[in-house]
Amino acid sequence: MSDKLQKLTTLLAEIADVDNAMALLGWDQQTYMPKGGAEARGNQLATLSRIAHQKFTTEEIGTLLADLEGEFAGAEPDADVARLLEVTRHEFDRKIRVPADFVAEFALITSRAFEAWVKARAASDFSIFRPHLEKVVELNQRYITFFPPAEHPYDILLDQYERGMKTAEVKAIFADLRPRQLALLKEITARPQVDDSFLKGPFDEQQQWDFGVKVISAFGYDWDRGRQDKSAHPFTTNFSINDVRITTRFEADHPVASLFSTMHEAGHALYELGCSQFFERSPLAGGASLAVHESQSRLWENLVGRSLPFWEHFYPEYRRRFPAALGQVDLRTFYRGINRVEPSLIRVNADEATYNLHVMLRLELEIGMIEGSIPVRDLPGIWNAKMEEYLGITPPNDAMGVLQDVHWSGGSLGYFATYTLGNLISAQLWEKIHSDIPDLDDQLRQGSFAALLTWLREKIHCHGRKFKPQELVMKVTGTKIDPAPYIRYLTGKYSDIYEFQPK
Repeated sequence: MSDKLQKLTTLLAEIADVDNAMALLGWDQQTYMPKGGAEARGNQLATLSRIAHQKFTTEEIGTLLADLEGEFAGAEPDADVARLLEVTRHEFDRKIRVPADFVAEFALITSRAFEAWVKARAASDFSIFRPHLEKVVELNQRYITFFPPAEHPYDILLDQYERGMKTAEVKAIFADLRPRQLALLKEITARPQVDDSFLKGPFDEQQQWDFGVKVISAFGYDWDRGRQDKSAHPFTTNFSINDVRITTRFEADHPVASLFSTMHEAGHALYELGCSQFFERSPLAGGASLAVHESQSRLWENLVGRSLPFWEHFYPEYRRRFPAALGQVDLRTFYRGINRVEPSLIRVNADEATYNLHVMLRLELEIGMIEGSIPVRDLPGIWNAKMEEYLGITPPNDAMGVLQDVHWSGGSLGYFATYTLGNLISAQLWEKIHSDIPDLDDQLRQGSFAALLTWLREKIHCHGRKFKPQELVMKVTGTKIDPAPYIRYLTGKYSDIYEFQPK
């Protein structure tokens, strides 16, 4: 390794350490921090954000980058060093435009906004959160002004999560998906509804926790490099490739939600834990994008965790743990029940056939807020109207409507499209996985996930952030992000569950 490359990687490692310290403070804020620590935590995060930003945007790093780009101009484009320089250059050119004081202000405002969101959600009162969200939106609008005009201002926010993707590209994907998903939903709702009444009964919380732990241990989650805790909104965070933590939550009126939440977050964690150890403390550590990340969580939660082969293995034990609710419920009835399609208020609990409609709603609201066509004060009413338009239901209160998601409190505008993109990628990968592992269903029936995890490690996880999302999907599946495999997956699954002939 040349002296300049060694110097750059040392500096980048120090910045990663500061970023990971901030992640640790954020994890603590959402899990164990006492309420009285909110103001101090906001100041701590603001200070560390400023330090990390200043350390990354120095003239020294800019010079090292320029020199090394010349030195490695003839390197193999996919080589680690070439991708390290590409990813670092992208981040450097983006961050150098943003003043350090703005970064600190953003951290402080979003820390306060999170605490306000927690209070507002508990009270089901948007007015508590509204002034904080107005500041968050204003900060995102200011952030956009630091960059040259884009095709759409939302492009600049989207690029933080989906490197290289454009708003027009996402809109085109959604425009292709929406009518096909609505047509499928129409087919499903025309059929007699499946029974899921047995899922409403009491499920012991400790038994839920223990079963979830057993499942994700079987998936391959490494408890020597991770842990699970409770939080208001489930999430995954990491402070190293070797310290990746997840959270879950329990809902009295939706007892299986904790299990699917645990599987979902474990999917994220398996991705981070599978990143090449060579990328530790570097910009290449982590996932290619949030959509690719979401493809991993949705794959383990839905394509594995809601599948019949999975439950053929796990249902006997699950029924033993909850005999009062499930003792008289056979496997087929249970499988149909957990996959019941019904428009619902809460995105994270939505079935696969309606989930993307929740995301499309949020994308429209985000774009409207950024453009200024949707004032924050009008969000609750517009949210409710769009829920009625998209799903035919109206939230009875703010907690079940506009306040249900944590993301805006953290400043994450530009984020929501990644959920649907992740769904689409998961189905593309699933088709390829089944092609490469023809007996995969039989392995799932045996409770064996090793071959699946190995495939994901080799094709997706080990690459970290080396590739742009569309680039990685193309490398693995042969096409860019495409709704067709997802529609095929949904149609095959729900035509069986709801017993209709697919068109």
